[in-house]
Amino acid sequence: MEAFEECIKAAVESPMFGILLSLFAFGVGVFCNRIFKSPIVNPLLVGISLVIIFLSTTGIPLETYEAGGDFISLFLGPATTVLAYSIYRQIALLKKYFLPVCLGCLAGSCVSVVSVIGLCRLFGVEAKLEATMVPKSVTTPIAMEVSRSLDGMPSVTVAAVVVTGILGAILCPVLIRVFRIRNPIAAGVGIGTSSHAMGTSKAVELGEVQGAMSGISIGVAGILTVLISLFL
Repeated sequence: MEAFEECIKAAVESPMFGILLSLFAFGVGVFCNRIFKSPIVNPLLVGISLVIIFLSTTGIPLETYEAGGDFISLFLGPATTVLAYSIYRQIALLKKYFLPVCLGCLAGSCVSVVSVIGLCRLFGVEAKLEATMVPKSVTTPIAMEVSRSLDGMPSVTVAAVVVTGILGAILCPVLIRVFRIRNPIAAGVGIGTSSHAMGTSKAVELGEVQGAMSGISIGVAGILTVLISLFL
C-alpha cells in the first residue's frame, strides 16, 4: 500500500502530471463543444473549469500542477507568430481594404482599452486587475503577454478573453441586425477586433467575406493592442 502511495505521489509531482491533466481537460472541452455546438461550451473554459475542480477536490497544490502546466505556456510564443500566417493568407484582401481594416481595428482597439480603463477607475478597481483586463479583446497568446508586460494576472486575463469571445459570438449577429450593418467588411472587422477567434467562428457562418475580414482583424488588432499597451 505504501509503495502504491509513493508511486501516486511521484506521478503527481512529475511535470508530466500538469501537462497530461491540461491536455485531458482540454480534450474533454473539445468533445463537449462538438456535442453541444454552443459558444458557451468553449473548450478553453471547460478545460480551465475541470482543472480547477480537480485540484480543489483532490487538494493538490497549484505549485505541483504548475511544474508541468507552465511548460505548455512556452508554446504561446510560437502560437502568437502563427497569426502572421493568417494575415499572409489573406494578404490580397488586406491590400484591397487596407485603410478600412486598419482604421477599424485601431478604433476598436482604442475603444476596448479606453473603456476598460475608464470603467475600472470609475468603479475603483485596483491597478493590477485593471492591467489584467486591458487586453481582453485580443486572442489569448497576445492577451497573456500584454497582461504580463503590464504587471497583470495572465491567468485571469485568459478567463476575461474567453468570456469576451463567448459574448461576442452570441451577441454579434444580434448587434449587426440592430445597428443595420449591411457592409460585410465592416461586420467582419468589428467581430474580429472585439471578439477574436470565437467571434470569427460566428463571422464565418454569416458569410465568406465576414469570416475572412474577421480573421485578418484578429492579427491586426493584436498588433495594435500591443502598440497601445506600450503607452500605458
